[in-house]
Amino acid sequence: MSEIKVNSIKGVGASQAAITIDNASGSASANLTTVNSVPMPNGGSFSNRRINVNGALNVAQRGTSFSSTSGGNYFADRYKVGFNTISAGTCVTSQQTLSSSDAPYALGFRKYGRLALGQAGTAAGTSFIEVLHKFEGQDINQSGWNHTSSSSNFTISFWFRCSTNQTFYVNLRSRDGTSYVYTFSFTASANNTWTKITKTIQGNSNVQIDNDNGAGLDCRIWIFAGTDYTASVTLDQWRAYDTASRVPDMATTWLTAGASTIDFTGFQFESGSVATDFEHRSFGQELSLCQRYYYKTYDYATAPATATFVGMQHGRNFSSSARSSVPICLNFPERMRAVPTLTWYAADGQSGKYSTGSTVGGTDLTTEKSVGTSIDESETGIYHANFSEDVPAANLYAYHVVASAEL
Repeated sequence: MSEIKVNSIKGVGASQAAITIDNASGSASANLTTVNSVPMPNGGSFSNRRINVNGALNVAQRGTSFSSTSGGNYFADRYKVGFNTISAGTCVTSQQTLSSSDAPYALGFRKYGRLALGQAGTAAGTSFIEVLHKFEGQDINQSGWNHTSSSSNFTISFWFRCSTNQTFYVNLRSRDGTSYVYTFSFTASANNTWTKITKTIQGNSNVQIDNDNGAGLDCRIWIFAGTDYTASVTLDQWRAYDTASRVPDMATTWLTAGASTIDFTGFQFESGSVATDFEHRSFGQELSLCQRYYYKTYDYATAPATATFVGMQHGRNFSSSARSSVPICLNFPERMRAVPTLTWYAADGQSGKYSTGSTVGGTDLTTEKSVGTSIDESETGIYHANFSEDVPAANLYAYHVVASAEL
């Protein structure tokens, strides 16, 4: 029998071996980057590689379109668009549907998020426009990325499309201890063309991310930042965070061009130096993961504050006299990240109110009363309330609730 005895197999001109052989045991390890043209991970696990929730932007519990002149809205769960002092009229943050002609469609994506300006904006020192996603510290710690090691890698990938050509920036910022930030750029060079961005980042010994349910790491995409937030910044390395030097000076092209648009989809954050194919999950899986941070009693397609009896939670005051102390039997479908902030709605959509009347689920529930703030709740549900206005004797009470435990 013929044998070939080697320590490794390396391509001509390659910097490292494709196959390495242990001389003692005869076992081999392979440096695989692709199999049948599919990128293979070189860090972390094979399944559940995507650390971020709702990366395909399929879940949008709050609604699918929001118009405002300032503030922050979510174009999908966990992805918040913030903007301020841009003088761009009424801007629309929305979840949109991809068509078969869009490049990400062939890869299994069906939704994208869009920010559309109402008109040409004006740049001021305090102006900013950003897309923000936040991670729990424990999710980073348990991802397979050693964030304190310069030899351990973390890879970000996403798709974007922009109506004008210019350079934008991304900040990855740690939130525990002394905050550190890593900034990199990406450029729109073909108007209204979908482009995939990938970036691999190494850890750093100064980066502190605690293994808990608090905010551990933020990812901000800067669409525009005014001079109050910009300075000379060295890209592609970690540095101590400074509010006055978040990104380099930015062009105003997109902001001032007119009714500009920018679109995103396919966010994937994973351990390792390879941007693997996007890990799709079922809608049900993604919704459950989102409900750790946000839950509503309304039907999925119904935006909070909508006037509707559908989905309202009911109780009854069985006493012969009016009372404010009532049981609330509402279990959240998922344990929330922390005890949530609650917003109550009456049947007519009024915030901070509940409805009362004498008919179960009927149109008789038309009297709105104040809920108040004396509520007993936990990460798993709500179990008691002392309403600030009494439920009349023998009357029903009904309510919608939105629970938020966002970072």
